[in-house]
Amino acid sequence: MNGSALHEPPSASAASWRIALPHSAAAVPVARALVRTALAELEHGADSDTAELLTAELVANAVEHTAGDSPIELVVELLPGGCQVEVHDPDPAPPGDLTRPNGDEPDPWQEHGRGLLLIRALSSSCGHRPTDSGKAVWFRLPSVPPQRRPV
Repeated sequence: MNGSALHEPPSASAASWRIALPHSAAAVPVARALVRTALAELEHGADSDTAELLTAELVANAVEHTAGDSPIELVVELLPGGCQVEVHDPDPAPPGDLTRPNGDEPDPWQEHGRGLLLIRALSSSCGHRPTDSGKAVWFRLPSVPPQRRPV
């Protein structure tokens, strides 16, 4: 993995992971793998496929829309009711229409323009906040109840 990771052992209420990612497209698969690994540790975790997809969108946006080569930081928190994923980047500007759609439909012929729509549609909540070095963009997913198994 690129970057340094810090794993804090699970406490009674939550566990969290942090990793500094390179400011390049190579960060996306690393971020997806970290989310997949983190969610595997939850007994009744959030939907891993959705968490990986939304994480990939946030990381790709941070790489594409921020200048420079400062690392991007990924933070995954496992909470009793699900998980929260944050992506920190050095640009203090808010991430477009993350929490408030602008009313424009994405162009069906373009490859870009659906990431924030996916995050709004598939997460239980999402947003952004300023940080000392830029901003953090986040989403939350609820825990998925365990499936009933045949007896």
